[in-house]
Amino acid sequence: MLSSTSSHIRNVLSFLLRPAIPSRLGQTTNRSLQTASEPETHFGFETVKENEKSQKVHKVFEEVASSYDLMNDAMSFGIHRIWKDIFLERLAPIGGGIRLLDMAGGTGDIAFRYLKYLDNLPQNEGTQNHVTISDINQDMLNVGKERFKLLNRKQNNHSIDWVCADAEKLPFENNSYSAYTIAFGIRNVTHIDKVLSEAYRVLQPGGRFLSLEFSHVTNDYIKWIYDQYSFQMIPPMGQILANQWHPYKYLVESIRKFPNQEEFKKLIQQAGFKCVEYENLTFGVCAIHSGFKL
Repeated sequence: MLSSTSSHIRNVLSFLLRPAIPSRLGQTTNRSLQTASEPETHFGFETVKENEKSQKVHKVFEEVASSYDLMNDAMSFGIHRIWKDIFLERLAPIGGGIRLLDMAGGTGDIAFRYLKYLDNLPQNEGTQNHVTISDINQDMLNVGKERFKLLNRKQNNHSIDWVCADAEKLPFENNSYSAYTIAFGIRNVTHIDKVLSEAYRVLQPGGRFLSLEFSHVTNDYIKWIYDQYSFQMIPPMGQILANQWHPYKYLVESIRKFPNQEEFKKLIQQAGFKCVEYENLTFGVCAIHSGFKL
């Protein structure tokens, strides 16, 4: 009787102490918990996993690349050209040996203005200047290259290269550029802080960071008109002119999710830039932010 009882106890203990075999249910639960813990961000008004946003943004610009300039003119009634001219005036490059990195500049809008600006400066005659036009989307870069051919402009003393790169992980050396510009691009990145940190890294001491981006309208009455136009007119316009609705729906939503002028200024300061300031254009529809690596 005692031997039987001992044997029974040993069997029970053996069962309780045997190695656990994970069940499929347990594995599924662990995967669900892992997925749930992945960081999230916004894609317009939609909440997505961080690792999904860059793919979605890439698809947006892949779809609109061929009609990008047409839609810019239509949506802003051509005012975007004035904004970009003011942007270059604020950069005001002088002297020779300037090295500019124009990030998210695939179509060449800022870079071509920059080169034209340099051509009109007598003190830049005979000096060598360089511009790197970089974008994460090769389709946008291809549009810029074709535009450059159509312009049929001479490079004079300027060297130009085109680099497909992620603004959050730039393939350039430290302290390699004297100016960094990004126009209507930083709004689309996943991690603004990483982009600003990379901009700071690649700039030379004394180098300047300059951003042109859609921002937040400061006047309540104008804001109401602007919101009505943005949500009621821009997506249908995209459908009619570019056969694309969702990319332009994303555009107007992403503007509302971008930090306001003061918040973005603080992010630039946190990246290490000094003398940070901003200037509102068209009541804050867009803003120029500037900072120096000192």
